[in-house]
Amino acid sequence: MDIQTVNDMNYEAFLDNFGNIIEKCPLVAAAVWSKLPFSSLHEMEECVYEFIDSLPPSGKEGILRCHPDLAGRELASGSLTMESQKEQRQAGLTSLSTEEREQLGLLNFQYKTKFAFPFVICAKMSDKDKILQEISRRLRNDPSQELLKGIEEVKKICHLRVQDILSKGLPTKL
Repeated sequence: MDIQTVNDMNYEAFLDNFGNIIEKCPLVAAAVWSKLPFSSLHEMEECVYEFIDSLPPSGKEGILRCHPDLAGRELASGSLTMESQKEQRQAGLTSLSTEEREQLGLLNFQYKTKFAFPFVICAKMSDKDKILQEISRRLRNDPSQELLKGIEEVKKICHLRVQDILSKGLPTKL
């Protein structure tokens, strides 16, 4: 898919294709669609990042709250988005030992208790060992540091999801 194909998309097609580049936040894609046409795919991504950066802290926290706990209840129930399911599987989170699952569950709980949003990391660029290390390390951050770090990880996830969409070729509905 090239930039002209993206620029030719109507609102519905754009949301169908890019509505989950930020987990469960189609509002971000809707806001970005209003910026069409883009001169490049990089510019489209930059519009996403600018929109997120322009949000007040409560809006950024809201974006983080849309993410599931890693190896949490949504994974167990099969209710993860298709993208999150693939990302967590690639990171090895679908094949945790009982001990690892319990450890991650406890760390997820501690993290959410401290920060009031779930731990977000680009699972596609991680593995279960790195995730366990990072959540333990990031629990020591202060809330403002962690909000910035979480949003940084959301942007990494977004970039990789856009790349996945573009590599698939033809979009749904133009």
